[in-house]
Amino acid sequence: MLPRMVDAVVIGSGPNGLVSAIALADAGWDVLVLEAADELGGAVRSTSVDGWISDRFSSSYPLGVASPVLRALELEKHGLRWAHAPLALAHLLEPDDDAVAIHPDPSDTAASIGRDHPRDGDAWLRLYQDYVKIRGPFLQALLTSWPPVVPGVRMARRLGSAGDLARFARFMAMPMHRMGQELFEGPRGRALLAGNALHADAPLTGSVSGTMGWLLAMLAQDVGFPVAQGGSGALSQALVRRAETAGALLVTGAPITAIDVSAGQVTAVRTAGGETIGVRRAVIADVSAQTLYGELLPPACVPAGLRRDLENFEWDYPTVKLNYQLSGPIPWRAAEAREAGVVHLGGTADDLVHVGADLDTGRLPTTPFLLIGQTTKADSSRSPAGTEAVWAYSHLPRGVTDDAEAEKLAGRMDRAIERHAPGFLELITARDLQRPSDFIEANASLGLGALGGGTTQLHQQLIFRPTVGLGSPRTVVAGLYLGSSAIHPGPGVHGGCGHLAARTALRDASLLGPLTRIPATAALRHLQR
Repeated sequence: MLPRMVDAVVIGSGPNGLVSAIALADAGWDVLVLEAADELGGAVRSTSVDGWISDRFSSSYPLGVASPVLRALELEKHGLRWAHAPLALAHLLEPDDDAVAIHPDPSDTAASIGRDHPRDGDAWLRLYQDYVKIRGPFLQALLTSWPPVVPGVRMARRLGSAGDLARFARFMAMPMHRMGQELFEGPRGRALLAGNALHADAPLTGSVSGTMGWLLAMLAQDVGFPVAQGGSGALSQALVRRAETAGALLVTGAPITAIDVSAGQVTAVRTAGGETIGVRRAVIADVSAQTLYGELLPPACVPAGLRRDLENFEWDYPTVKLNYQLSGPIPWRAAEAREAGVVHLGGTADDLVHVGADLDTGRLPTTPFLLIGQTTKADSSRSPAGTEAVWAYSHLPRGVTDDAEAEKLAGRMDRAIERHAPGFLELITARDLQRPSDFIEANASLGLGALGGGTTQLHQQLIFRPTVGLGSPRTVVAGLYLGSSAIHPGPGVHGGCGHLAARTALRDASLLGPLTRIPATAALRHLQR
């Protein structure tokens, strides 16, 4: 039996939903988390069968380690342990025995990048030093506040002069392909950044795609590409324990079918089991924008302009993921790939521009970009002794989600790995394919089988995420907040979206809350009418 009335309901138990629940419960609110699935964790879950652990959705968590939101929760006190491979990342190049890699020591990374162009190694060290200079306020600005006034001022001070600030703004706005050309003379550094941009599903010729590639590359150098020891589900379990310690109640197998609204204010949620739970203060929805506005809210509460805007909402690329059980390590020709937790396979930056063009124009790439996770290299518990648990994912063209195309792409993925590691196919003892349809069936928030909650391109970031608005978790309904990756700062396991939603809900419920809540909600309704 569910409670009849609570201070707040959180819909969904992904990392953002759990972070929201923790923040509200820490503030003394009576919090109920309702999860549709039979297991908590959203798209951060793993399975364990006969000694093989498989991360079913996300797997590597550089933002999870670096996020000031998650760091503040001290999840290590609740059982979380991070595991690292000897190398964070290797990007394969031609010929097949060559790779550029991110090593624990920046000087070793610089040597890998500058093998043929020594000045490129120096450029990497300068790039990383510049990142370290602004790392704290940059991550605070990105993940902890909106608008990011205070951390933004701190970052501006660290950058120095107005000219340096303007140059940094230009740097952040650049397409990845152009950024690589300006930073590096040779192909190795350019390919390394480009692979990280595609890792973030950002087309390399699009504005701000450089930011995505730069940030992931800097994080790889800073904190690595760690996995959660024991499987990605261990991260969710630590968040669950932290939420329960704070006093939140978490319930699985409880799909929400409707959100009740009265006089423009959220009043209750209704479950598929026929129960109605009243809310005194807030509902935070860790679901897609389409689910919230198209399925849960009464149609009369959704402005016509918002409905039109959501028709143009752009998902990120549909994902195809292969999970392998191997009788031994992948026999990469490139030595650095044999030690890397993550391997990018796709060639030079120019090659990846063509891959992106194929994906954006409806063509299945002949030589797809692969993101490969060698999880046993970081965490020996992932597979029996002497074996390797490996996953690989790639993307279908935007909007293409049929199973036949997924099967075709999966075959190309197998062959791409075999080209760079002859004998790979003979090591496969089991192979599990996850198609876009499988992702959607497992988690309704993964629209079109996309794992990022929507494209990260500039036209759908900041005040444009999920549609034209104020860049806030607030919705047109008072007391209702969108707290998923559909809002700023977007995809990644960092907890920022859930943190911002809870922070906004707490502020709106304070004595001074009406001073900001009422005009902001009115402005949002005006923008989206």
